[in-house]
Amino acid sequence: MTTARHLATIDLLRSRAFPARPERSGSVDSGPGFHVGELATSEEFWEDDGTRRVLVEEQYEAERDGLAVLLTARWGPPEELSLWSVLERSMEGEEVPEPWSTLSCHTPRLTLWRADGRWIGVGVSQWDKELPFQLLAVITEVDLP
Repeated sequence: MTTARHLATIDLLRSRAFPARPERSGSVDSGPGFHVGELATSEEFWEDDGTRRVLVEEQYEAERDGLAVLLTARWGPPEELSLWSVLERSMEGEEVPEPWSTLSCHTPRLTLWRADGRWIGVGVSQWDKELPFQLLAVITEVDLP
């Protein structure tokens, strides 16, 4: 998918109402106060010796960073949010709201902007080392944890 299509998807998600209950539609997970959209998904790495995985991770991080430059032009300097501490707090039993709880399980950090009363973020996700990378867009009105 091209950068222009990523931006169009982000704009579409920003314009959508949030559902009352969690739901999945295509490549978008939504719930009360949030949408998380998969902008791109890589191949899996079951047979990889680690070489291909590193290259794909670098590619996805470069795509995230490229989007961040364009989104910064729209909304100004972003905030960087590490989700490691959120995951740790969740694992210790603290109730962390969605989308932050689930995102912290597979997305180490997000680049975030605040616009029109919502957080808009981009990040690179991977659930486990053999599984695909995903470039994610997050739109939420849920405050940062």
